[in-house]
Amino acid sequence: MQVRDTVASIIDQWGRIDILVNNACLAVFAPFEEKDLADTRREFEVNYFGYLNMILAVLPDMKARGAGIIHNVSSTVGSSGFAGIYGYASTKGAIDALSRTLAIELGPYGITVNIVQPPLMRTPSARPLGVPAQLMADPDAVAARLARRIGSRKTVVTPGIGEALGAFVARLIPGPMGRLLSERAAAARSAGEQPAEGGM
Repeated sequence: MQVRDTVASIIDQWGRIDILVNNACLAVFAPFEEKDLADTRREFEVNYFGYLNMILAVLPDMKARGAGIIHNVSSTVGSSGFAGIYGYASTKGAIDALSRTLAIELGPYGITVNIVQPPLMRTPSARPLGVPAQLMADPDAVAARLARRIGSRKTVVTPGIGEALGAFVARLIPGPMGRLLSERAAAARSAGEQPAEGGM
C-alpha cells in the first residue's frame, strides 16, 4: 500500500512516470548449510518481491500512456553463482528471468523492460565477499556512467564495454566464471587482504 501511495503522489505531482529503476540489495553471507531459510526468504522479499511491487505500482500509468522503461538492476552472480551468497544470487537470477518475461509481455504496450548489469563495486554490501579492492569498481563512477544510459532500451544495460563483456562471459561460461571469482575471493580472505570500504 505504501508503494502504491508513493507512486500515486509522484504521478499527482509530475503527471507521469517515464522510467523506473528497480535496485535492491539484501545479501546474507553464509555457506549454504549454515544459513537460515528465513534469511533467504527476506532476501527474496527485498530483492525480488520489492521489484514486483514497484512494477505493479507504475504499470497502470505506463500502459495507459503506451510508454515507459523499467530498468531492473541485477548482477552477473545471477548467472555465474558465487560461494556464500546463494540467496542473493538466486534472487538476481530470478530478476533476470522476470525481466526477460516482462519484456515479452509488456513490449506490445510500448514498455521496455531490461536488465542493468553493473560491475562489482566497493560498497558496504560487497565487503563481506572478500574480493580485493582493485577488482571492484568505484560506485560513484559507475553511477555516473549508468545515469547517461537512463533512457536505454537495450536488453542488457551496462556502464561500458568492459562490463558488457563481463556480463556476456558470465552468461556464456557461468560455471567457470563463478568458480574463478569465488576462488579469488577465498584466496584473498586467506591471505588477509582487506577490501576497501565501500554493491553488488
